[in-house]
Amino acid sequence: MDNQIMASGIVVSSMPVGETDKRVVLLTKELGKVSAFARGAVKPNSPLLAAGNPFCFGNFSLYSGRSAYTLRSVKITARFDQLLKDLTDVWYGYYFLEVAEYYGRENVDESERLNLLYLTLRALEKKKQSPDLIRLVYEIRTLGCNGEYPNVFSCVGCGKEAKEKQLSFFSVKAGGCFCADCHKETSSLPVDIRPLSVSALYALQYILSTPLPKLFSFDLKPQVLEELTSLVRSWRRVYSGHKYKSEEFLGL
Repeated sequence: MDNQIMASGIVVSSMPVGETDKRVVLLTKELGKVSAFARGAVKPNSPLLAAGNPFCFGNFSLYSGRSAYTLRSVKITARFDQLLKDLTDVWYGYYFLEVAEYYGRENVDESERLNLLYLTLRALEKKKQSPDLIRLVYEIRTLGCNGEYPNVFSCVGCGKEAKEKQLSFFSVKAGGCFCADCHKETSSLPVDIRPLSVSALYALQYILSTPLPKLFSFDLKPQVLEELTSLVRSWRRVYSGHKYKSEEFLGL
């Protein structure tokens, strides 16, 4: 079939269409974010039943029509059975999916975003780190995927790298860190400048630069987690402002 396309990815959201069909949104490696109709996916004996639900990683066979894709078949490659047994984990998982869907784009290479989402869901399932830490890591690395992350490797004032200067302050509005000298000498510092602990700086640098397979291999002290969580929330208020539906269920 000439219009048949194979894509590997995950179902990030789905909604019923009529009595037996579903519209699914896929984040894929080959096509980026795409929508597709899964005909008969609601029927109990449908081969597309699993593909009609979020958290489904697999290889999808899609038919490209004039204005939309139609899902023809799917081969499941990963499940998250343990995650789905814990309601709190489920809502964190939905949050991660919602973020990926919001930032995913059509017809671009979303390999990094897809791999990040997979590893994040696996970390949530393994429970070696707290959900709040996993969420923080996911949010910061998502900024990296988007190319809109803060400058935590050099001073935004003098431009000197962290190995030359200790980056001790952070400003959301300025987009990154200041060294102690610039903080001391500059009279026109951003009004939102705040102290940044060494541990928080190292955590930011690690999360933004480490290879994805090593991303969830550390822990943070509660005070550092709180410091970075506050920083990321401030960053979102200034540069995004978007509120996700799943945050309401998480009490965020």
